[in-house]
Amino acid sequence: MTNRLDRDFSALALFRYTLPSILSLLFMSLYQMVDAIFISNFVGENALASMNIVYPVISVMLAITLMLTTGGSAIVARKMGEGKEQEAKEDFTVIMLTAAALAAVLSLLSMLFMQPLLRFLGATPALYDDCLGYLGTLIPFMPMAALQIVFSTFLITAGRPGLGFFLTAVSGVSNIILDYVLMVPLDMGIEGSAWGTVAGYLIASVPALLYFSFQRRGSLYFVRPKFRARMLGFSCFNGSSEMVSNLSVSVTTLLFNKLALHYMEEAGVTAVTVVLYAQFLLTAVFMGFIGGAAPIISFNLGSGNQKRQATLFRHCTFTVLLMTAVVVVASYLLARPIVSVYIRQSSDIFPLALHGFLLFAVSYLFAGFNIYASGLFTALHNGKVSAIISVLRTFVLLVLSLLLLPRFIGADGIWLAVPVAEFLACLVSVGYLIGYRKQYHFTFGLRKKTELDA
Repeated sequence: MTNRLDRDFSALALFRYTLPSILSLLFMSLYQMVDAIFISNFVGENALASMNIVYPVISVMLAITLMLTTGGSAIVARKMGEGKEQEAKEDFTVIMLTAAALAAVLSLLSMLFMQPLLRFLGATPALYDDCLGYLGTLIPFMPMAALQIVFSTFLITAGRPGLGFFLTAVSGVSNIILDYVLMVPLDMGIEGSAWGTVAGYLIASVPALLYFSFQRRGSLYFVRPKFRARMLGFSCFNGSSEMVSNLSVSVTTLLFNKLALHYMEEAGVTAVTVVLYAQFLLTAVFMGFIGGAAPIISFNLGSGNQKRQATLFRHCTFTVLLMTAVVVVASYLLARPIVSVYIRQSSDIFPLALHGFLLFAVSYLFAGFNIYASGLFTALHNGKVSAIISVLRTFVLLVLSLLLLPRFIGADGIWLAVPVAEFLACLVSVGYLIGYRKQYHFTFGLRKKTELDA
């Protein structure tokens, strides 16, 4: 069977291949937004704040899964490009089992230390019960959430991005329907939203588990695992940027919440929650695109096709810049409608959230390129550079901005911290792309005749 990664991609063909991945991430972000919308409108604004309070716990678990999956996917795709099909299948199987096992261990630890954990996260007496109800329902099912991420990524590597999008779409629609049924007619509150999310995990992961177990004609499927410590170690190192990004979300969300409570009280936490959920949606297109393109990049790295690699880089860069323009324009044109789906315009919190959204939206000028650059270096097995970009944009520069800006300009410094961090990180990303242009055959600008064409 011909591998679907082993071909020349025009700009349009690349977009078509990555479109299911983009749509999958958009759909996941949308149904996470719907969770927040239902909670805000049918349970209360404090419940929405509670959802954001507990998010760091979930983020830590997903970060570890993304580390293994993203770093491991690059290894598997490269081995496929090198013709090592059996090793690729063995590594894929080990990565899946490891991700599920780690998620199970972390779930157990979270359940054992739930009360002190919630207090540490900042669950005030007004928010504690909702925090406990939401997180307590989700935590036992984190292994299925981990499998959903693993399968979503490896379906792209296996050349089946359309199937990944289909499962994500069915999962999302089911989640939305169940959100309404459980929260409105059945009046289950925030726990109803959590059960809807659990159903989404199962609907997305179980069919994919069956596919990789019984579909033997594809380029990837489960085989007897062969443990390779070096492979797992490199998967963790190569995917460390994705883990850092998500772990940083946990830390920075906690910092955002504490600063919002200090400067704006509970209303500030609600406003921050709205802005951060909108960020998930508006940056999903970039994460989906590089997630879809990464296996192609890694495959070409393994096959040693430098001409394809150079062409692919040009197409990817052009697409990211075009998407950046679309996202920035959309964020300003749709600011009021986006905020209003979470918070009624008559609410006292609405002006605060809208003001924060408009300041925060400056970050979209730079965020997409940083996400792309980090993902590109992961796909090229350069986990060091990928991690540096991620650590700077999602942690070091962001934490410094959060700690310093509010001291000088007050609450507006909270909203401007991300734009400042993304801008500074973008300078670093561009520097690395220029510095590594010869090693990885990056070509900038229009098509030129080069030594690769000889």
